[in-house]
Amino acid sequence: MTGSTEHSTTDAACCDGSADRAPAAPRLWTVDEHLTDVLAAVGPLPAIELQLLDAQGCRLEENVLAGGDLPPFDNSSMDGYALRTADTAGATDTYPSVLTVVGDIAAGADELPKVGPGQAARIMTGAPLPPGAQAVAPVEWTDGGTGTGVAAAAMGAPVEGEEVRVLRPVAEGAHIRRRGSDVAAGTTVLAAGTRLGPTQLGLLAAIGRATVKVRPRPRVVVLSTGSELVQPGEPVGPGQIADSNSFTLTAAAQAAGAIAFRVGAVPDDAERLRAVLEEQLGRADLIVTSGGVSVGAYDVVKEVFETYGGVDFRKLRMQPGKPQGFGRIGGRTGVPLLALPGNPVSAYISFELFVRPVIRTMLGAADVHRPVVRALCPSALRSPAGRRQFLRGRYSPADGTVEPVGGADSHLVGALARADCLITVPEDVTDLPAGSAVDVVLLDS
Repeated sequence: MTGSTEHSTTDAACCDGSADRAPAAPRLWTVDEHLTDVLAAVGPLPAIELQLLDAQGCRLEENVLAGGDLPPFDNSSMDGYALRTADTAGATDTYPSVLTVVGDIAAGADELPKVGPGQAARIMTGAPLPPGAQAVAPVEWTDGGTGTGVAAAAMGAPVEGEEVRVLRPVAEGAHIRRRGSDVAAGTTVLAAGTRLGPTQLGLLAAIGRATVKVRPRPRVVVLSTGSELVQPGEPVGPGQIADSNSFTLTAAAQAAGAIAFRVGAVPDDAERLRAVLEEQLGRADLIVTSGGVSVGAYDVVKEVFETYGGVDFRKLRMQPGKPQGFGRIGGRTGVPLLALPGNPVSAYISFELFVRPVIRTMLGAADVHRPVVRALCPSALRSPAGRRQFLRGRYSPADGTVEPVGGADSHLVGALARADCLITVPEDVTDLPAGSAVDVVLLDS
């Protein structure tokens, strides 16, 4: 019985493999799975009311209607003379129409002289059209008056007995900006979803809006990790490199529409990193880090983030950028975090694939992803099996071709700076012959 029992136990162990079972290999996520997981955890920021200049780059969350006409009154589009058109019929250089000047009208004037038959009022650009006037004769169509000409508009009254000679006929409505000709009261001037730039903000100011309801720009805190990093301009010692990632990622966040704060490099010290994070959480809608997400002995990023909980570190089927981190600091309602690899090219490509869509989602933008086009690649390409490779390239829209720039290594920042697109090679492709069609992610659009 004993032997039988031992035999059965041994057989059972052999059958289920528990005695020699190795730890399960970590799951490898696809690029699409990781991106879907990331975007499912974020959404547009709540709409808020902002002052106009604070709203630049934001998207409207309301239809904006004009409360009044624009222009709000009939006004002159030229420096000249407001007059009745019948008084200029048949006027020529030889036989001008001679009119009596009854007043001066500057921009902002509130008391306007009445223009009767045989009369004219000197008027400045933007000044309101006086009663009785039907058109404006530009000063170039006159002799400038017998007083001091149009410059006399600064005077409180015209020169006594001043006359002006009009040298050509003036059509009714000439050189007049009619009330409401630009924007009529009650019309929608800007639709919800409009991105506010300088001209849109100018329009809002012109119709009298001081604030506007918008989807705010997300505040993105960017920091690099690594004791080897020094600030640009500082001496670079043995084993050290200049911190470029924080500049690249901060600029990329700004270009995506965010308000970005560059914290700079944090050394490989858990307490220091934790302190920096605590300082930044109050002003962050999103935190982006680079470095410290691999399996190195000094990678403290995972150590620190794991103390907060809710941050997952994973490996992706992509090159470059295999190690990635994503989660929230402070639980389900905490600040989203995207932890990117430390190699410069890996960090930037990871930003384009994952961080930029998050920023665009927070903005409420319709165009979350970069545009992708098909192009012919005259060069043969090789790619590792099971990885989606993103090669840097230059795209020629004229002939629909794309050429790789530099190699596949993730430290080639010189080649990255010359690239304007990413050439995508799918996971199941290892060799692409010259002339193959490839997907191209456009970076400069």
